[in-house]
Amino acid sequence: MQDAFASALTNWPIRGIPEKPGAWITAVAHRKLIDYIRRQSTRNEKQDALEHETRSATRHHDDEDVSADEMSKTYPDDRLRLIFTCCHPALNREAQVALTLRSLGGLTAPEIARAFLVAEPTLAQRLVRAKQKIRDANIPYEIPPAQVLQERLEPVQAVIYLIFNEGYASTTGEKLVRADLCAEAIRLGRTLCELLPNEPENAGLLALMLLHDSRRNARVTSAGELVTLEDQNRSLWNHEQISEGIRIVKETLRSRSVGPYQLQAAIAALHGEATKSEETDWRQIAALYGELSRLMPTPVVALNHAVAVAMSQGLGQGLSMIDELGKAGELDGYYLFHAARADILRRLVRREEARDAYQRAIALVTNQVERNYLTRRLRETI
Repeated sequence: MQDAFASALTNWPIRGIPEKPGAWITAVAHRKLIDYIRRQSTRNEKQDALEHETRSATRHHDDEDVSADEMSKTYPDDRLRLIFTCCHPALNREAQVALTLRSLGGLTAPEIARAFLVAEPTLAQRLVRAKQKIRDANIPYEIPPAQVLQERLEPVQAVIYLIFNEGYASTTGEKLVRADLCAEAIRLGRTLCELLPNEPENAGLLALMLLHDSRRNARVTSAGELVTLEDQNRSLWNHEQISEGIRIVKETLRSRSVGPYQLQAAIAALHGEATKSEETDWRQIAALYGELSRLMPTPVVALNHAVAVAMSQGLGQGLSMIDELGKAGELDGYYLFHAARADILRRLVRREEARDAYQRAIALVTNQVERNYLTRRLRETI
């Protein structure tokens, strides 16, 4: 309850006092209690095993004249150390990330399944197979020495960003944003930059999270309704975070070793620089998504590229790209695919088609705030 009152002191001066303050306090207190129980459960389940493995690993490194003090200097943060520990290279990339999110990130199976765009039973099977491989191959949970951090860096970055994403757009529930997850991911991102300061992608990841998080206070109304980027009150954005994010983007791009996180951060920076929605440089954003598609050819990146093309080169051209992307069927279960298509059809005043697309998106979305927004849009097409 005290945490709920603290949240009220932080949020109400910005968003206004809700219509039912008592209900708001009760709901926030309930969510914080659930978060506490989840963290405590994860800690209780994993602490003994992790302490045992940490002692074993420390003894192993002592035998090689690596002291505990040196280990502490290598890993300035306990949680980051454990994430590196769980991202063992003997497991495939998805297994590394999924197991770490489940064990240390505190994310549920449905939340992880959404991150991988797979059904929950499929995700459960992958986790079972990964654990079986650990048992069969006797893969130890050892703290990796500094010289092998590089081979584990990409899955560690993915874990941190997926924790942030779940905080920024919660998979389920009646709340869109989980500020605690966003803050923890940003903290881990800063620590990762301290651990490996010469890795431009670490800085790119941090900048990306800062730039997205800067819009948090404008993403929902005082009544808890979703506000899209186009309609947000930009005076509510955190301009200190925007300035820091843009500065980091400019510094990392000078390295001329550009990776996916830096490109995504550059896209977020273009949004952050626009003082009004109509000032957004969509043509440059489309070009950056084109480059990102080359480095990271995933269906979701292709979808974002198509939306940027629609906003910069014509709604019809963007819709054609989305429809072509939909032929493969990979995004059939991804509600944002149908929501993006519905939005373009709405703008083209193709009401019946927009209605069908909104209905498909609503059938797939699991967050109540997003469902309410899509339902409002659906009503506008009737």
